[in-house]
Amino acid sequence: MNYASLLKEYKSLLTGYWITDLANTSAFLMSEYPRINWVGFYLLEGQKLFLGPFQGKPACTEIAVGRGVCGKSVQSQQVMVVDDVHTFPDHITCDVNSRSEMVIPLFKNQEMIGVLDIDSPEVARFDLESQNFFKAVTEALLERQNARPSGVHFS
Repeated sequence: MNYASLLKEYKSLLTGYWITDLANTSAFLMSEYPRINWVGFYLLEGQKLFLGPFQGKPACTEIAVGRGVCGKSVQSQQVMVVDDVHTFPDHITCDVNSRSEMVIPLFKNQEMIGVLDIDSPEVARFDLESQNFFKAVTEALLERQNARPSGVHFS
């Protein structure tokens, strides 16, 4: 896979409008990145993640910080890669076909604002190269936003 070419194509889609860019990012990754079955965003508000734009089967609408792979990523403020979600003690199942998961935290102005969540029906789908690609996607996404994304309030 030519990650540089894919990243260049992705960057051409960015508008600087938060929800538009989240929606197009999800759609782009689902259509262009092979062997995934769910990709989308959870946006942080207080101590909960709320479902944002995504592609795939319907998903959990809110996740407490510290719960599941996404909540653990927020809690640790680290990328989480789980090779087999069936071995992850607190995995939240939205699609029974998902086997591996990667979660990339989103930071804007050193403040965590959410996560990018990617699921695959394959065990151990995500390697260091794919992790670096998805991190580059989130960096490009966040660079196009001028300030903390507005219009995203759930409470």
